Amino acid sequence: MTEMQASDVRAIVIETLAEQQRIRHDDIDAVVLKAVATTLTSFGIDEDDRRELRADFQHLRRWRRSVEQAQSYTFKAVVTMIVTGFVGAVWLGIRATLGK
Repeated sequence: MTEMQASDVRAIVIETLAEQQRIRHDDIDAVVLKAVATTLTSFGIDEDDRRELRADFQHLRRWRRSVEQAQSYTFKAVVTMIVTGFVGAVWLGIRATLGK
């Protein structure tokens, strides 16, 4: 009977552990995919509707950005009106003072 060298045993152990890890990763991937599919299905989203879902999310992103841009323009308009009103009041005050 031939004796196994320590390096042979080490190689077998390493190979066995690597195979177990690959199997675990495959199992984890399968569980994650099933969980995601189940969650999407519970929201009424079919796996086959990926393109439509992507288009919906792109539309929502464009809509959100346009709303944020409108809010920015509204803020700028309000600040401009306040500054214009203040400058107008100062101008009327100067005019009234110089008119006396």
